[in-house]
Amino acid sequence: MGGKGAGEVLIAYRALLRATRKTFAGDALMLTESAAEIRKKFEDNRHVTSETDIQRLLSEAREASDFISTMIVQAKLNPRGGYVVKPDKEHAGAMLEIPSEEILNKSV
Repeated sequence: MGGKGAGEVLIAYRALLRATRKTFAGDALMLTESAAEIRKKFEDNRHVTSETDIQRLLSEAREASDFISTMIVQAKLNPRGGYVVKPDKEHAGAMLEIPSEEILNKSV
């Protein structure tokens, strides 16, 4: 995704990184892994030249950024061994699915 739409591509790339930095704040592993995955996806599409394909990819990037910002909330382990979920104003109106303790314990 280069050439004449490079400015739009950079905006989409930065928006995705901002969304992940906010959503995964304090989680070094998720910050590192999400940044690497975003970079990989953009690098994989670096040589796309079709305007239609570029616009489709940009739309997908905007949707992903919106999804990360509004649909993902990280649960944090509290001192009692439970998890706390604190949705932000961006999550208002979204259906939050809270994973079970069993699922959360598998990820630790």
